[in-house]
Amino acid sequence: MKTHHKARLERLAGEVAAAGADAFLAWSPVAMGYLHGLFESGHERFLTLAVRHTGEVRLICPALTATQASRCGVKDIRPWKDGEDPLAHFRDLASDWGLRSAIVAVDDELPAHMLLAMQTELPAALFKPGNAILSSLMRVKDAEELDAMRRAARIADAAYPAALAALRPGTTEVQLEGVLRSEMLRLGGKPTFAIVATGALGAEPHHHSDETVIRPGDVVILDFGCEVDGYQSDITRVAACGRAPEEAHRVYEIVLASHRAGRTAARPGATCGAVDAASRRVIERAGYGEAFFHRTGHGIGMRGHEEPYIVAGSEVVLEPGHCFSVEPGVYLEGRFGVRIENIVTVTESGCESLNEEPAERLLEVG
Repeated sequence: MKTHHKARLERLAGEVAAAGADAFLAWSPVAMGYLHGLFESGHERFLTLAVRHTGEVRLICPALTATQASRCGVKDIRPWKDGEDPLAHFRDLASDWGLRSAIVAVDDELPAHMLLAMQTELPAALFKPGNAILSSLMRVKDAEELDAMRRAARIADAAYPAALAALRPGTTEVQLEGVLRSEMLRLGGKPTFAIVATGALGAEPHHHSDETVIRPGDVVILDFGCEVDGYQSDITRVAACGRAPEEAHRVYEIVLASHRAGRTAARPGATCGAVDAASRRVIERAGYGEAFFHRTGHGIGMRGHEEPYIVAGSEVVLEPGHCFSVEPGVYLEGRFGVRIENIVTVTESGCESLNEEPAERLLEVG
């Protein structure tokens, strides 16, 4: 087992005890990967990495996973073959760890069929969401994690010029998406997503790239990211195909000012809600408040979206090592959208952007 995995498991056991729980049951590849380096999904099969409040660790897994688990340093592995009853191992776990009337925190991604089966086996136990326990560890990144995130961010930054060079009338959204994905791959990242939204489709924040053709004057949103050593990047840039409407230039300047205000507000001791308010205030004062209808940002790390969330009213206090997006946007239905996104990490005195600075004004290319 790697040293940092051992430390994470020890910290998790402490958090489980502090939360008044007796055990934590991990299921998702991200949770198990973070804790033990085992990036494995059980899919429809029964699988859990169990961590006791006193520090013991046991893996119940399909026999298909046993070799990988051993290679990752898991010592107590209880494999089961297809056709066998995996719940026999769960009953043993409950007996050995005294879980029959315990408080058991579970991975938020645990499939319902697994949870229901365990609840049937332990009707006197209390099963509760475990996300708060695990996220208390995952949201503070160490130096090694930050290094991976910086490298992922640099790859996303470096992929952007190729997309600008390919942005011209007649190109489709999916073609431009393909440029971003292939460039991130060429530069050493594992592409995780790319969204290209042109013209009126840019007013749909979660638009999926399609065969829409980019036309002269279109404002184009490019939102993309990749993975490096298990850690994610996420960046959004905006450019126009040729000459853009004057209002698009004005909105770009407002969103850029909002983006900068959010980053300025991001520092140790500030709340996530205060960062959201700082960004939102700029857009509201400019008269576009109703067109900014999502949170200012989301945490990022091994997951593309995780805690802390930069959302109105949040009292979560920022700490050094927190990483999140600052991505205000203005969306004018039927016309265009503008969103500017960098990933930042909180430092001892403020925040550091992991991405290069966005353009000072709306670029007109193609």
